[in-house]
Amino acid sequence: MSSEAKARVLERTSRHLSPAKVALFHALGIDLVIGRREGYRIWDIDGRELLDLHLNGGTYNLGHRHPEVVGALRSALDDGLDIGNHHFASEAGSALGAQLAGLAPFESARVVFSSGGGEAVDVAIKSARRATGKRRIISVHGAYHGHTGLALAVGHQRFSEPFLSDGEQHRYTRVPFDSLADLARELDKGDVAAVILETIPATAGFVMPSEGYLLGVRELCDHADAMYIADEVQVGLGRTGALWGVQSWGVKPDVLVTAKGLSGGLYPIAATLLNPRCGSWLRTDSHGHVSTFGGAEIGCRVASKVLEITTRPSTVQNVSRTSEMLARGLTAMAERYELLSEVRQRGLVIGLGFSRNDGGIHVMRALYEQGIWAIVAGFDYGALQVKPGLLWGEATTRAALEGIEKAVDRVQRTLGG
Repeated sequence: MSSEAKARVLERTSRHLSPAKVALFHALGIDLVIGRREGYRIWDIDGRELLDLHLNGGTYNLGHRHPEVVGALRSALDDGLDIGNHHFASEAGSALGAQLAGLAPFESARVVFSSGGGEAVDVAIKSARRATGKRRIISVHGAYHGHTGLALAVGHQRFSEPFLSDGEQHRYTRVPFDSLADLARELDKGDVAAVILETIPATAGFVMPSEGYLLGVRELCDHADAMYIADEVQVGLGRTGALWGVQSWGVKPDVLVTAKGLSGGLYPIAATLLNPRCGSWLRTDSHGHVSTFGGAEIGCRVASKVLEITTRPSTVQNVSRTSEMLARGLTAMAERYELLSEVRQRGLVIGLGFSRNDGGIHVMRALYEQGIWAIVAGFDYGALQVKPGLLWGEATTRAALEGIEKAVDRVQRTLGG
């Protein structure tokens, strides 16, 4: 039974914020109201502990309230910083800009800050259109790029159509993911400003690109004079083993978008990294994009510390160890259970595909009941997103594998494969 305090929070949320979301999770038997959180653990307001295997899309790559990131935030406040003023240069903003430019997957990057991933995608699309003088944007079926204007239009129809934001054919086109032939046919029309891709589509269940696909996209974009926008909001920042997912396939995009984990889970900040051509407007039009909260000075300090921790050799080595341990455990699990039909993995980006088209929902619920929070793929209920932390220890990895196996075993025994 829910406590009186929990019931009050859920009732207020349902009345004033999101009744559909509360009703949906209630129907799934999930009435979670987050209270305390620390590291890779969260606690229900009632005190029930859960391993966070969702990380809010990678927002908590380094865990909840990482002590060094908290320290960076406190230090920024103690140093007299606040959001700042986007009209003026700042030490914190310039330092983070230089840091990101030095880590970009292409040379001479310019950086535009935003307050979230959707806004950063909007900047990417606007910049590509301005650089090429062309309008049409190609994305893929099953994509998710955010809920703001341009980002919403290039994403899945599930979100764009209800708000009358679905792209007109001469402005936005979707093609199948992992099909170079379909992409080539659209690019050959000559009116495409950019192709935008999640390096590994997250909400589709972390479907992996085939070898050669992303390099093929790069070559097709070059031939058509179209920009390649890499949306790495969920799969960047060390999750694939490289700092940026595209680097795992040896690809240099024209634009890269990062958000979520850049915030350290403590202060909203996102960034669009632009190559010299896409960023050329910054040299002549200082107000081409304005974001009051984008690049907030205290957020820049937080993000700088996040990048420092993420790129440490010890962090990179830990990602490799954890990835290998999970790969062994999940591969063996798939051999034992008919229900677990596919393990999609690149580093710590993992999607579990099930033989039932509702398998992700049932395994999510079974995990929750034993104290693990993971989430079904929003565009494929037959898949589950698995998002381990960059700083996980072996004990946490073992606990996750044991929990996943118990959940899969229970669902298979109860509902079959």
